[in-house]
Amino acid sequence: MFSRLTNIIRKPVRIYFEGELIEALEGDTIASALLAAGVTDFRHSVVSESERGPYCLMGACFECLMEIDGIGHQQACLIPVRDEMRICRENAKRSIVDDL
Repeated sequence: MFSRLTNIIRKPVRIYFEGELIEALEGDTIASALLAAGVTDFRHSVVSESERGPYCLMGACFECLMEIDGIGHQQACLIPVRDEMRICRENAKRSIVDDL
């Protein structure tokens, strides 16, 4: 479904997803880099525990929430990759305390 544009030269960027090294490209969002690497399940539904993946890729649906560099509840579709980023899935339900 997704494929990279081959006529644009971009610098490689090293990110870590769940501890595994992934080579992204400069200008990728975290979501696009993970999709290009074959990652399709970004989180699990708090109701059914079913796997969820990015849907809109523009910040409207919140299906791509992840922990990024130790900060939870971040939208992976809006954040560009940076060298040495640490990204992981969130496995906990969000609490109102998180927003205070």
